[in-house]
Amino acid sequence: AIANEPRFAEEAEKEPIVQTLLDTAQKLEGLYRHASTHAAGIVIGDRPLSELVPMYRDPRSDMPVTQFNMKYVEQAGLVKFDFLGLKTLTVLETAVKLIRRRGVDIDLARIPLDDKETYSMLSRGEVVGVFQVESAGMRKALIGMRPDCIEDIIALVALYRPGPMENIPTYNARKHGEEEMASIHPKIDHLVKETQGVIVYQEQVMQIAQELSGYSLGEADLLRRAMGKKIRAEMDKQRERFVSGAVERGVSKPQADFIFDLLAKFADYGFNKSHAAAYAVVSYQTAYLKAHYPVEFLAASMTLDMSNTDKLADFRQDAMRLGIEVVAPSVMTSFRPFEVGENKIFYSLAALKGVGDAAVEHIVA
Repeated sequence: AIANEPRFAEEAEKEPIVQTLLDTAQKLEGLYRHASTHAAGIVIGDRPLSELVPMYRDPRSDMPVTQFNMKYVEQAGLVKFDFLGLKTLTVLETAVKLIRRRGVDIDLARIPLDDKETYSMLSRGEVVGVFQVESAGMRKALIGMRPDCIEDIIALVALYRPGPMENIPTYNARKHGEEEMASIHPKIDHLVKETQGVIVYQEQVMQIAQELSGYSLGEADLLRRAMGKKIRAEMDKQRERFVSGAVERGVSKPQADFIFDLLAKFADYGFNKSHAAAYAVVSYQTAYLKAHYPVEFLAASMTLDMSNTDKLADFRQDAMRLGIEVVAPSVMTSFRPFEVGENKIFYSLAALKGVGDAAVEHIVA
């Protein structure tokens, strides 16, 4: 602001106090405003962390926390992992246990990823309880996409966010042959073929830089970081490196500049494919169980959401749509979790308003 606004310099010359304020502001710029703890970041080292980084105890959680931020933690040679809790995994575990009671042992890691019944259900938008895709917007996107492979679900998870979602109609139109896939450049078209010519993943940016401009994998990762963080000075350096490398490999300078700008635009919404794939697989697993074992899947989902009356109403309505009987709660047939019978779900006593776990344990004892 000081460099771009000449009136700052003019006022500083007139008023010493203004110069003092500007000097102080520049010294304060970049200093930490407050300390907070990352919601899911876990640092792992090969020795006690207190030997490597400064530590303190978070007064809110009483957990030991590094006083370094994640950038300095990496510079200290440590690795930060994000460990996120996911209730859906417990839903899957509970459903598998219920299915096992009927003599069917399911290994979710080995279910087929090309199950037609699962994709047919997703294409109809019957997604109540299906991880990541049960919102109204996702349901509409699924119906338009009509997914038939796991790659479609991965792409949808990555695309369905502010910014990239504007590419969903293009993806769908090209997938169904309603629009021809536009060529970015013959040397890199194969890298975006699986996403219908749309750049969706950070990994695609890295691959394009490698193939078109001769980046090493490490250099490509630096490009990805620069684009993701919008570091202007670093972006200018990367443009020079990218364009010169592409020109050396037979790409015209205007084409190289165009492709770099395309990648830079992508930086506004780039998504990590491995992250999207992990979520998409869990989404598919929930869809597979719902398509083949709806009674057990819905019972497990209701058990894990028994305190959410709106969700319970959605699950019950979906069960009725599927012809599954939801048996009213009874001290004779109900327990704490939602239980299953032959095409039946027995309503949980603990899901009743005002009935706590202690009362349920006393009733069913």
